[in-house]
Amino acid sequence: MKNVTDSFVSLGHWSSAGSFGFNTDIFSTNLINLSVVLGVLIFFGKGVLSDLLDNRKRRILNTIRNSEELRGGAIEQLEKARARLRKVEMEADQFRVNGYSEIERERLNLINSTSKTLEQLENYKNETIQFEQQRAINQVRQRVFQQALRGALGTLNSCLNNELHLRTISANIGMLGSMKEITD
Repeated sequence: MKNVTDSFVSLGHWSSAGSFGFNTDIFSTNLINLSVVLGVLIFFGKGVLSDLLDNRKRRILNTIRNSEELRGGAIEQLEKARARLRKVEMEADQFRVNGYSEIERERLNLINSTSKTLEQLENYKNETIQFEQQRAINQVRQRVFQQALRGALGTLNSCLNNELHLRTISANIGMLGSMKEITD
C-alpha cells in the first residue's frame, strides 16, 4: 500500500510538461475545481436556476395577491362586523331605555295599586268600625228598652191590683167593641 501512495506522491512532483497527473496541493486544486464547477453550473444551471427563481417569484406574487384579496375581504368583514356591532349597540341602548321606562311604569303601577289597596282597606276598616258601632248602639238600645220594659212591667205589676186590672181590661174591651161597631 505504501507503494501506491508513493506513486501518487511522486506523480505530484512531476513537472507539468504535458503529462497527466494528480495535484495533491489542496489549496490550488480547490480553486480550480470550484471555478470549473461554478462555470459548469452557470452554463448548464442558468436556465434551471432562472426557472426556479421565476417559479418562486410567481408563487410569491400569487401569495401576495392572495394576501391582498384576503386582507380586502377581512377589511370588508371587519366593516360589516362594526356595522352589526353599532346596530346591536343601538338596539341594546333602545332595550335599556325601554327597560328603564318599563321598570318605571311598573313601579308607578305598583305604587298606584298599593295606594288603591290601602285606600280600600281603609274604607273597609271604616265601614267595619261603623257597623260595629251601629251594632253596639243597637245592643245598648235593646238592653235599655228591655230594662225600661222590665221596669214598666214591674211598676205596673206592683201598682195594679186585681180590681184595677179588671177595670182596665173591661175598658179596653169596651173600646174594641165600639171600634168594631164603627167599622161595621
